[in-house]
Amino acid sequence: MTSGTDEEQLAQVKEWWQRNGKPLLLGGALALVLVFGWQFWQKHQINQAQSASATYQQLLNAALSNGEVDTAEVSRLGSLLQKEFAGTHYAQYGSLFVAKVAVESGRLDEAASELQSVLNKPADKTLEELARQRLARILAAQNKAEEGLALLEGKAAEAFAASREELRGDLLVKLERPDEAHAAYSKAKELLSQDAAIGGLQLKLDDLARGEA
Repeated sequence: MTSGTDEEQLAQVKEWWQRNGKPLLLGGALALVLVFGWQFWQKHQINQAQSASATYQQLLNAALSNGEVDTAEVSRLGSLLQKEFAGTHYAQYGSLFVAKVAVESGRLDEAASELQSVLNKPADKTLEELARQRLARILAAQNKAEEGLALLEGKAAEAFAASREELRGDLLVKLERPDEAHAAYSKAKELLSQDAAIGGLQLKLDDLARGEA
């Protein structure tokens, strides 16, 4: 009687295994793949971030050297960041420095291209606004103040609202539109604290007032 019962239990186990064994094995294997895959991805991300950070630091060293700036090395490292770590904060801050060095070397087209690449797909709002304002200023230097002004349309984040309005004023002065420039400077002044508004911005307002006198 016992033997028959054991055989029945064994048969039930075999039947259950045939029904559920493969799915369990597959599920277990999938779980292992997910666990190890996640660990590999995390390790890869950490390694990527460390590599990007090291490359960015090299770029800073080349761009902020106390001696003569190595423009070729800055361009090379900027291109490397774009190629290996495109879309990351490191790559886009790298582009800002490449643009800075290009401006200092008189290569405005190269600077504009770097900033436009950030503006096309910014990693965050801060990078977007920094690229926007710097590109607008470069366009003005290229006698494209109208294009620069178009970049400054709309509302900026609070932290950048005053600097955007002041820049709009600068471009409007360049375009010989003093009334609009005065309005932009005045708005920038309103957005700043009283202490912060005293200085270059007030001088610009005073210059406009003298020009109207």
